[in-house]
Amino acid sequence: MTLTKYSIVEKISKEFKPRISRTDILKIVQAFLDEVSGAMLNGNRVEFRDFGVFKTKLRKPKIGRNPKTNVPVHIPPRLVVLFKPGKNLKAKIAKK
Repeated sequence: MTLTKYSIVEKISKEFKPRISRTDILKIVQAFLDEVSGAMLNGNRVEFRDFGVFKTKLRKPKIGRNPKTNVPVHIPPRLVVLFKPGKNLKAKIAKK
């Protein structure tokens, strides 16, 4: 099963139904995601206690090979997102 932004909004809206509208919850979730992605684009670590840490890392340029033709291909440097789960998340996953 895939958890989507919409399904997160649906679950939260069921919990807070009479007080907060679904559109307001969607705005809050989107603002949260924008803040996290903006922080990572600026090179900052994003840490959620007991959940994990998101950070970006610059991968160095390298020479790869096209597997069909065996021709060398230049792979440019790029930013990648890394996630390191926290202790509690690791423990919960290990129990399952």
